[in-house]
Amino acid sequence: MNDTWTARWDERYRSEAFAYGEAPNEYLKAQLTKLIVGNILFPADGEGRNSVYAATLAWKVSAFDISREGQRKALRLAEAKKVNIDYQVGELQNLDFKSEQFDALALIYAHFPAAIKSKLHKDLDKLLRKGGIIIFEAFSKKHLEYVTKNEKVGGPRDLDSLFSIEEIQSDFSNYEVLELVEKEIELSEGLFHNGTGSVIRFVGRKL
Repeated sequence: MNDTWTARWDERYRSEAFAYGEAPNEYLKAQLTKLIVGNILFPADGEGRNSVYAATLAWKVSAFDISREGQRKALRLAEAKKVNIDYQVGELQNLDFKSEQFDALALIYAHFPAAIKSKLHKDLDKLLRKGGIIIFEAFSKKHLEYVTKNEKVGGPRDLDSLFSIEEIQSDFSNYEVLELVEKEIELSEGLFHNGTGSVIRFVGRKL
């Protein structure tokens, strides 16, 4: 990932206010209640609202992001909530996660650059044990219509960085689909996710 991409996220997370709020994503929150607590990984974790929440539920939490500013905020939030998270900074290929290390994988608005997103999904899959669960929520390709009308809802503005049901089926073809839908939702998450948007929601069990 290039320096421009890293600088963009460092800039977003540099202010004291939390870009996407301190509360966890609602879909993640609902899905975690259905699972047995174990080891969970949060890629592209940003300021830690989701990983810290999982830690409050007694999950053993690992997370990573390219932004040191994101890590700084996440560790501050974890301290405030009196929990511990293992938060690394860097790209996945340079981190020391192990094959089948995790019981769950949470991809919450993890919009990686279009050129590498499917490969990253495949690489992340290797870190999840058989029978493990993936929880995914991110903007769909239809979301481009929404963000064009209301930039406050946030999300990428290039079609290739957004997701389709077909992409998720292809990237995670070795999963039992527990839920896979495209739907319109209302977002109220911090400064940058506010308004009506279109998302893909996916929960799958690794076969």
